[in-house]
Amino acid sequence: MKNISILGSTGTIGENTLQVVASFPGKFKVFALTANRNIHKMQRQVLEWKPRYAVLSCVDSAKILSDNLREHSDITTEVLGGPESLEFVAAHEETDYVMAAIVGGAGLLSTMSAARHGKRILLANKESLVMSGELFMNEVKNSGAQLLPIDSEHNAIFQCLPFDYASSISSSRASIKRLILTASGGPFLNTPIEKFSEISVEQACNHPNWIMGQKISIDSATMMNKGLEIIEACHLYDMPLDKVEIVVHPQSIIHSMVEYIDGSVMAQLGTPDMKIPIAYGLGWPERIFSGADFLDFYQLRSLSFEKPDYDKFKCLTYAKEAFKQGGVYPAILNAANEVAVQSFIENKVKFSNIPEIIEHALDSCTYEYDLTIDSILRADFECRKSLRKQIGIKKWPI
Repeated sequence: MKNISILGSTGTIGENTLQVVASFPGKFKVFALTANRNIHKMQRQVLEWKPRYAVLSCVDSAKILSDNLREHSDITTEVLGGPESLEFVAAHEETDYVMAAIVGGAGLLSTMSAARHGKRILLANKESLVMSGELFMNEVKNSGAQLLPIDSEHNAIFQCLPFDYASSISSSRASIKRLILTASGGPFLNTPIEKFSEISVEQACNHPNWIMGQKISIDSATMMNKGLEIIEACHLYDMPLDKVEIVVHPQSIIHSMVEYIDGSVMAQLGTPDMKIPIAYGLGWPERIFSGADFLDFYQLRSLSFEKPDYDKFKCLTYAKEAFKQGGVYPAILNAANEVAVQSFIENKVKFSNIPEIIEHALDSCTYEYDLTIDSILRADFECRKSLRKQIGIKKWPI
């Protein structure tokens, strides 16, 4: 029996994880559930799963949840509040697996805590690795943690590699010509860039293939999700930037590929359902039932591919530039993107302003740093503070 702590249990990945776990009552036990402030959904999850701990980052929300649960005499779950409680359950000696599914930079410290304490980390929070790449991978290596990517693209690459990258990638990397990350292209693949200023939040969240939360859906619409995944792939697989490529594949059936120097290409296919990579991470090195639908090859009339339009989707270029700059620049990229996306959701900026805000943040970066978590967090904080102030007093572009 493996104890699982789910960081971000009320989000799409968290809920899918619970669906997979439900099929294996004798194999997995939910040890801790965490969220930001979603009291009602967390309460429903606690009543169903009866975890040892329930954590809400918002202290006031945690107090309300605790009061609500007192009405249920059969519930012994301990409710904790505050961001430091996320780190506590991620590092807890009884936690075996950590599903890191908190969206954005808010998941950095708890995911890092899991890495530092040698857990099996099911990494769905790409921003943590983007922000702290080298530091994060060093923690994994030094503690002996197992890092299994859950993003469908990186999970696909992991499945296409004939080795455990954590232990033997250095001796096998020479056989790889390139890693190929597939991208659906999002809802605006065929929309002229001149129309981007008219795009609504509802339109941006209407992904053609995947069911995701607002932030991730909008990242897909701008293709920033692929920019972040490029950085993530370089760190996960210790690959240089020029060996990681994006291919637009609108059907989202091939989730990513590895091309080898002999001309072979290994691809992982499946329905666009996050339960597949989640089940792979939970069961690895074995395969377990996911509950996802199976592919019907007779219904697959065509699989198409095309090059990404870097002029139209400028976030891809900015992500590559941030990775090349190194240091705190990837953290600045991520912070600026999160502020820009949230401002778009709140109708403070247009969809077309998102890449402009990111470009401005990277061009304005003057942060001196030594590469530590403290410096990364400081740069992240200062970038968010500056952008929020600027967005609040004038319209974009500035």
